[in-house]
Amino acid sequence: MDDVNFLHQSFDGTDASQFPPIVIVEDDKLLGLSLKKYLEHTLRLRVLLFSSAEDCLMDFAKVNPIEKPFCLITDISLGQGSDGLFLIDLLKEKGFEFVSIVMTGFASIETAIAATKKGVFHYLTKPFEPENLKKLVIQALQSKLSAYMPREIMNEGEGLFANGSKTRLPSKLKIDRPTVEDMFEGLIGRSKSMRDVFDRITKVAKSDSTILIMGPSGTGKELVASAIHKLSARHQKNRVSVNCGAIPGELLESELFGHMKGAFTGAISDRKGRFEVAQGGSIFLDEIGDMPMLLQVKLLRVLQERQIEPVGSTESLPIDVRVIAATHRDLDKAVAEGKFREDLFYRLNVIPIRMPALKERREDIPLLISHFLDRFVSADRSNEISFASLTMDLLMGYDWPGNVRELENVIERLVILRGGNEILPEDLPAKIFRSNPLATQTYKTLFELPEVGVDLKQILSDIEDSLIVQAMNRTGGNKNQASKLLALNRTTLIEKMKKKNIEI
Repeated sequence: MDDVNFLHQSFDGTDASQFPPIVIVEDDKLLGLSLKKYLEHTLRLRVLLFSSAEDCLMDFAKVNPIEKPFCLITDISLGQGSDGLFLIDLLKEKGFEFVSIVMTGFASIETAIAATKKGVFHYLTKPFEPENLKKLVIQALQSKLSAYMPREIMNEGEGLFANGSKTRLPSKLKIDRPTVEDMFEGLIGRSKSMRDVFDRITKVAKSDSTILIMGPSGTGKELVASAIHKLSARHQKNRVSVNCGAIPGELLESELFGHMKGAFTGAISDRKGRFEVAQGGSIFLDEIGDMPMLLQVKLLRVLQERQIEPVGSTESLPIDVRVIAATHRDLDKAVAEGKFREDLFYRLNVIPIRMPALKERREDIPLLISHFLDRFVSADRSNEISFASLTMDLLMGYDWPGNVRELENVIERLVILRGGNEILPEDLPAKIFRSNPLATQTYKTLFELPEVGVDLKQILSDIEDSLIVQAMNRTGGNKNQASKLLALNRTTLIEKMKKKNIEI
């Protein structure tokens, strides 16, 4: 059986062919063959091996992208100048669903960041032990493709680590890796609010009702939209995303509904809109609250009549598309202020899903930290980090205005800059340190010199920053009163704030 036929196999049955396969792209044929045989033997999953990106793309060109997801393991530097990260981009553009792990013999912070920005699950530096790669594959399947893996297999996978037991984070973190029950289609949470979100997604996915996802930026609204589509009867069709706030208003209509040749300057040919591309599937309208009023009227007509009219056309096209919208804005308030159409709001708000801010589910913060550490820490755990108890208190007490996205960025930064160390309060970004008022007990802890020593200049600077911010907040931004609280001259306070770039 060739590789392409394998990708077309049914999920029915109990053998390994029903599970997501592993695809290895490695120009070192000896290494590639060794990894293939090892993973086949230890994980009992089918493994496809390609020696070049071109071979992989040629074989995959024969495959319908929606039929089977897979785990991709690729070298970054492939033969004949090929690039594994570029291969990932091409596979995404062609609609394949996969989770990726990249390998490289020339590690650098720049390539690690580039891989992370492309959504790579993990960055593995050669040479490495095959056992470490196996761990990463299991974690990747658990995190990204659990919907395609039977629960009992996923639970069994959790035990396939070194010494036959689960890998734990440093004891100082006092948490375990997220379990299968904590992960839901890329979302992670153990709190009641997130459990409610998981339940709501499961219930609404099978319907064709319009969904409105509300919540602050960085909470994972697009992941919710993806989960709804993936669990729906439309999952074999396209899910198309449009950020209504990122496209200028004069171009958004054409982007959504398409245009005819000559409809406007630059329209040199007919072009399908996103609604037409999503025919039979789902369209995700992100930041719907930023849509111009004129387009709100046209979108309302589309929802009512289930027809679109391309720009420059006099004919309407019937559409069969499920609409999933999202916004970080308070649409009730926008309606009251006349900035959003009330009739469109009610059309969109058939089934609302509210994503909680991270500060509303603080009990999930350690769980998310664990998940991000597994993503950013190398397979050999050489750049593992642990957290001092005061550091964890600061992370738990911070309000995270950027929500899960901000937490992810902070953990990535700590692993890159402080890998292999215990994270102390002074290692955290200044905004986190400043946001936590320093209680008496905290002062005492800070002034107890650790055995490894401290960067005294940095600690004193952070304390000074925190006290200035507290004084300004307590006085409502009045520099005269704040300077008195700090026993400073007003001009000295202003100079310090400018030097430290503190704005209140």
